[in-house]
This record gives sequence, structure tokens and C-alpha cells, in this order.
Amino acid sequence: MVLIPGAGGQAWVWHLVETDLRRRGYDAFAVDLPAADESKGLPAYADAVVSAIRDRAVRDRAAGDRTGGGQAPVTIAAYSLGAFTAPLVWQRVPARQVIFVNAMIPRPGETPGAWWDNVGWEQARTTAARRNGYSPDFDLDTYFLHDIPADLREQMLGGDVPQSPGPFGDKCLFGGWPGIPRHVIAGRDDRFFPVELQQRVARERLGVEPDVVPGGHLAALSRPAELAAALARYL
Repeated sequence: MVLIPGAGGQAWVWHLVETDLRRRGYDAFAVDLPAADESKGLPAYADAVVSAIRDRAVRDRAAGDRTGGGQAPVTIAAYSLGAFTAPLVWQRVPARQVIFVNAMIPRPGETPGAWWDNVGWEQARTTAARRNGYSPDFDLDTYFLHDIPADLREQMLGGDVPQSPGPFGDKCLFGGWPGIPRHVIAGRDDRFFPVELQQRVARERLGVEPDVVPGGHLAALSRPAELAAALARYL
């Protein structure tokens, strides 16, 4: 299973889930994306993921795993902005299924920059804030870090990588959804992408009902065991 990060492009955001999945016997690996480089956009992000998948396949062949006689299909799990990279990956490598996690599920030809208005994100975010009693004024603590353990907050903020605008004008070029299973996992406590928004977008764009798990937008850090268990059910 390849784990694609969101904005900032740091594989580290998946590290607890990755460890949990490996403990369960799955070959899970997260990929760093060149998010800080303004010259890099969605094609370069896809290049990084495809390269990691192919390197893994070469390593497995060298270790004597020749199952299927070629590159085995991979499960793609894409978090947040990483959802815009996923379609560019499954067009280039064999994919078993795709799983979106608190994700910006794209439409063919959509740009990440247009997604927010297209799905009504701002209204959904502020409506959820007023209903649930937290500030509609955006800040990092309220919308991203509210359920992250203190030690992980410090690590995250200490190694934070700014997301360049590089990919936001790139069209996500794919002809349609592939004929493989598609799943959505939504964080029950996500304040950045409220669960009601994620449910609507998943129904409208994929025709699927999300599985809801505990945790906010960074559930991979705040509730990694629950998220890993949800991912493992698909495996």
C-alpha cells in the first residue's frame, strides 16, 4: 500500500499508520512529495509516487518475491490534497484499489485551486464551526492541531514544510474513475473538511458512502490505530 501525503508533502504524517500496518503484515510505505518547490506540481508529485512504487517492486524482485511475474497491483491511499495525485498514479502503475482519507476528491480536469469553491468548502467549514461551538475564524490550532498529542504537535511544527502554490493550478487529467474499488474514509472530528462535506462530495463524485472514523483532519497522527484498522479492512 502506497500512502500519499497531503499539503506539505511529508511522508512523516503517515508514520504511525505505516508502522501499524506493517505490524499487521502489510507492506505499507509513505512517499515524500516535492511540495516546497514552486516549480513542481501534480505531474512531479505523481512522478515521486510512481518512482517509489517501482523501486519497491524492484526491491521485492531482488528479495525473491516474484508473485504474478511482474509488478503486483498496489493499493493507493491518498490523504487530503494527495487525492489530486492519485489519479495520475493509477494511470501509470497497476492499482488494486484507491482509498481517499479526509480527501479533496477531484473531478476529471479539475484543479486543486478550484476544488474549494466547487464543493462549497468555506460555507461547510463555517457552518460546522458555528454548529459545534468552535471559532469559524481559521487558525492552525483550531482546525488542524486540536486533537494531536503534544509531543506530535511539537514534532510536526518543528519539521513543517510549507506547501508551494505549484500544484494548485494544475488540472487533474484523467478520463474517469477506474474499474477498481474506490473507498472513502472521513474523520468524524475533522474541522477542516467537516464530515458532512466529505460525505456529500463522496456521494456526488464517487457514488460511495464514506466510512467514518474518530479523529480530525490529521487522524493519521491523532487516531492512527483507528485509521490503520479502517485501512486494513480493505486489505
